[in-house]
Amino acid sequence: MSFPIASIPVVNSVLFGVYSNTLLALTATSHQERRAQPPSYTHVFIAGCTGGVLQSYCLAPFDLIKVRLQNQTESRVQPGSPRPRYQGPVHCVATIFREEGPRGLFRGAWALMLRDTPTLGIYFVTYEGLCRQYTPDGQTPSSATVLVAGGFAGIASWVTATPLDVIKSRMQMDGLGRRAYQGLLDCMVSSFRQEGLGVFFRGLTINSARAFPVNAVTFLSYEYFLHSRG
Repeated sequence: MSFPIASIPVVNSVLFGVYSNTLLALTATSHQERRAQPPSYTHVFIAGCTGGVLQSYCLAPFDLIKVRLQNQTESRVQPGSPRPRYQGPVHCVATIFREEGPRGLFRGAWALMLRDTPTLGIYFVTYEGLCRQYTPDGQTPSSATVLVAGGFAGIASWVTATPLDVIKSRMQMDGLGRRAYQGLLDCMVSSFRQEGLGVFFRGLTINSARAFPVNAVTFLSYEYFLHSRG
């Protein structure tokens, strides 16, 4: 849990900071002015994609460590069982760095970037669209609207993200032992041939169930801090 928790403030500050500043550069309007002069959905999508590109490289090492630790199957409590490969997050980082080099910490980063770039564009477009739909022109969306719009934006993003999330996780685990995949495309083709189309949507239900409350609170916090600053 320590690495995902540590990554949340870093990743979200990069994502929302880049998104807001990219939108400011594209529209020349502040957050408060955007309610009276809403940006186009094209600008929102571009700003979201830009945030996704930069976020993915900040997230990649944290996400790799999380996936490796979560996929350890050795028991810590049964006597006589083999010791876990990684003793914790710091040991995991050190082991990957020693065995796979600095690039090992960014294994799966391309899949992560391909996942997050369009997904976060859709994420912000969905949020903006729902807020505009249920907020009178020129007014600030209510807390309830922000919560609902943020929650559904999270679900929409995971519907589009899950196929590449599956591939990303498989490539991150591929650094252990013998390499099973030659690259991103080989991983996609091999997974499809062996397990069919359904493999690309594994975990969608649990990801969507998690996404609604997490992103509802995320957007509520984002709006609160922006209004507090203004």
